Amino acid sequence: MYLTILMCIPFNTQCSMANLDLNLMVIFDAIMQEQSITAAAERLAMTQPSVSNAVSRMRHVWKDPLFVKQGRGIRPTPYADKLWQDICGPLESIRLATDQQAFDAATLKRTFRIAVTDWMADLFWLPLRQLIEAEAPQVNIHAVPYTVNGEGLLLNADVDMVLDYFEGSYSKVQSQHLFDNHFVCAMRPDHPLAEQDLDLECFAAAEHLLLSLSGEASGGVDTLLQQQGLNRRIAMTVNHCYNIPKLLINTDMITTIPLPVIIESVDKGQLVIKKLPFDLAPGPISMTWHARHQRDPETLWLREKVLDVLNSSVYASLHSTPFQ
Repeated sequence: MYLTILMCIPFNTQCSMANLDLNLMVIFDAIMQEQSITAAAERLAMTQPSVSNAVSRMRHVWKDPLFVKQGRGIRPTPYADKLWQDICGPLESIRLATDQQAFDAATLKRTFRIAVTDWMADLFWLPLRQLIEAEAPQVNIHAVPYTVNGEGLLLNADVDMVLDYFEGSYSKVQSQHLFDNHFVCAMRPDHPLAEQDLDLECFAAAEHLLLSLSGEASGGVDTLLQQQGLNRRIAMTVNHCYNIPKLLINTDMITTIPLPVIIESVDKGQLVIKKLPFDLAPGPISMTWHARHQRDPETLWLREKVLDVLNSSVYASLHSTPFQ
C-alpha cells in the first residue's frame, strides 16, 4: 500500500520524504480530514499521545508547525494545506479501491453531525430516521444548531453536513442545491387582510412577526420597504419556527416566511398565505459538505438518503412555486 502511495505522490513531495515513515502520511491525512488530533486518534484507533508524537515527528521531518491552535480546534498552516492537496488524492483512491466493495450500510456504525435549523429538522428528521432504521440501524444523526456560520462548522470539522441555506464560497466546501425557499405572507384566515389583495401600504401598516435566527429585529424585507420610503412595525421576533403558527392563529400579526415552514398549517386551514406586494428572491436550500468527504462512501450514502427524502412524493410541494 505505501509503495503505491509513494509512486502516486508528486515528485517534489516524494523527494522531501525519501526516508519518511509513510504511516505518518496516513495519520496526517486523518488529522486534516478531522481537523482534530483527538478525532483523528479515534478514527485511527490510536491513542491521542501516539498521534501527538506522530505530529512532532512530522514537524521535524517537514520543518513546519503544520497545525496551530484555533479556538477549541486546530488550523493547518499553508504548508500543511499544500501538502494535503498532494497526498489526499492518492490516499483516497487507495481507500476507495479497498473500502468501497466492503461498504455495507447495514453494518455501518457512525454518528453524523448535521447543522440544521428547527424547521429543516422538522421536514427531514422523521423520514430520514425511517430510512436509517430500514437500511442502517446503527447510524446516529445528531442535530447541531445552525444560524449563519455553516462554513466555519465545516472547515473546523464540527459537523459532517449543513442542511439549510448556505452562503459561502470556500474551495474546500462542496454544495448541492435541493430546492428554493419561496417567501409568502401568512396570517390567520379571519385576519382583516385575509380577504383582500395585499398592497404595499397595507403590508407596511400591519403588525409583523419576524423569524430571526440571529436576534436582529430587521431583515431583507425592511431594506426593501425603506427603498420605497416605508417602515414596518416588528411587533415580535422569534428565533425558532415551532410556535409561529400558534402565534399567527391567535393574534393580528402577519409574517413573511418561507412557505415550507408553515405549509402544514396552511394545508390544515389554520393559516392562509398571500402573495407579497414586492419581489423577494427565494432562498436556495442546499446540502453542503467538506471536500474531504467528497468520495467517502459513508457520507455519500447519507447524501443519497437526504435526496431520497426530498424526492419522495410527500415533498413534491417543495419543488413548486406558490401562486402559479
